[in-house]
Amino acid sequence: MAKVNLHQSIESIGLERWNALCGTDYPFLRYEFLHALEASGSVGPGTGWQPLHLELSDAGETSLLMPLYLKSHSWGEYVFDWIWADAYERHGLNYYPKLLTAVPFTPATGPRFGTRMSHSDVMQQLPDLVHSVCSQTGASSWHGLFLPQPELQRAPPQLQQRLGAQYHWFNRDYRDFDDFLDRFNSRKRKAVRRERKKVQEQGISLKRINGQEISSEQLDLFYRFYQMTYLKRGRQGYLAPDFFHRLHQSMPEQLLLVLAEREGDAIAAALCFIGEDTLYGRYWGCAEEYDCLHFEACYYQGIEFCIERGLARFDPGAQGEHKIQRGFEPVPTGSLHWIAHPGFDAAIRDFLKQETPAMQEQIKSLTGWLPFKPSAGEPG
Repeated sequence: MAKVNLHQSIESIGLERWNALCGTDYPFLRYEFLHALEASGSVGPGTGWQPLHLELSDAGETSLLMPLYLKSHSWGEYVFDWIWADAYERHGLNYYPKLLTAVPFTPATGPRFGTRMSHSDVMQQLPDLVHSVCSQTGASSWHGLFLPQPELQRAPPQLQQRLGAQYHWFNRDYRDFDDFLDRFNSRKRKAVRRERKKVQEQGISLKRINGQEISSEQLDLFYRFYQMTYLKRGRQGYLAPDFFHRLHQSMPEQLLLVLAEREGDAIAAALCFIGEDTLYGRYWGCAEEYDCLHFEACYYQGIEFCIERGLARFDPGAQGEHKIQRGFEPVPTGSLHWIAHPGFDAAIRDFLKQETPAMQEQIKSLTGWLPFKPSAGEPG
């Protein structure tokens, strides 16, 4: 009979067992990434993210591993459920703690478990699994965020689906950046070229630094810029400096640093992650604001890297309708939700029946904002 174990640290599972099931192509499900979050104190006691990683074993052999967190708030998730929490509170009920299967602070679609089972079997067993863990922990609900489309399609009806949207760039076998821009209508193409020229006119140069070539000093500079960007909004960054240094030591081959310099001094940086066929833009910071520098460092440099490496997709992060006019296409994202309270399960189902078609219409409408020519034969 299958046995469920909950682990309060990923270290108790170990690198070899975790990566054997979860793989290393998708950087954010790697043991090294999740362990760096815990070892640096970015998640764990006092953060509102208590690891309870789920292991399902049968006859002493691990058949399923899934990141799981007991949450006492909804920060750092990027699928916003504050109104659900408020509704619980108005009715004298506790929404927190809740259970979350996600990668902390990482709104990037990708695998959310590793298994020896068929994925269909996992999805069919998931409602019973999360029901059991919610009962054991006193959690109000379980939420699985940014799951890939095949898992969403396999989800049983007990799991409610919520639709979201992001903006991703797709590589259609472009030869170079100009080949990509040739798909744009004339006005939008000129606007992008004007943005890139403004960065050059300010005396700013950018370089892409991969893996082991990133120095500790450059990583420290990046972290200073990252924190400064949060401090401008009166907040602290979620992640500790040791988190980035641990990643640099344990998985450098999946790191890409874009460093901006002016008059020999570093002024801004963006840190990306390289997957099997996708570049993920994750963190950004700057010493002070420069016209169009964010677009260059966080979007255009990543597009150029994808074209050079033959990567199929660039996921630059959550939100930002301004990405559309720069060639990032609206794409659906999905999450799954299991709600213990029957009344709130029904109420949230009604909420999603209204929200989902509105999101579908929004994605369709936003697609009309893309800068591409109506047909390949249109003159530039």
